[in-house]
Amino acid sequence: MELTGETLHGIREACSVARALQPAMIVVEDVDLIAEERSHYGGETPLLFTLLNEMDGLDEDADVVFLLTTNRADLLEPALASRPGRVDQAVHVELPDRESRRRLVELYRGALDVDLSRLDVVLDRTDGVTASFLKELLRRAAVIAADREDGAGLRVTADDLDAALDDLLDTRNQMTRAVLGYRDEV
Repeated sequence: MELTGETLHGIREACSVARALQPAMIVVEDVDLIAEERSHYGGETPLLFTLLNEMDGLDEDADVVFLLTTNRADLLEPALASRPGRVDQAVHVELPDRESRRRLVELYRGALDVDLSRLDVVLDRTDGVTASFLKELLRRAAVIAADREDGAGLRVTADDLDAALDDLLDTRNQMTRAVLGYRDEV
């Protein structure tokens, strides 16, 4: 079972189903959304406490595995990240290097006709981005191409890639400035 976004509120129910169907795996994507700090969510049973209770409430012989993902491990609540028995193994996945980014572009473009004549420039400009950033880059470039196309077939040009990359980098920079401004206010 995968829990992400709005479905994170279903932790208790997902754990109940996992116990009934074991062996089972519960994937909690972006766990930092609920485990960043204990006081982040109000109410009688904050999601972090629910997650901790469910992880602790499994019988010793239960065959239920929790897979927690985050891109902000540095913000995780110590009661989740540091307590033995809750997190048995942490795996850090590095950001993709240049060759990995090249392979990811190839993977994500699939059958999409993309002009890669300026791919080296794209790779230079995308140093330090995630795989999902590259996937979104190709998606946005395809949307730009579709808006421009006359029905003769979808072809993503190098200019489409550049425009999509400019847009994504601008959005990322705006979000970074907004987060930094918010942190300064707090």
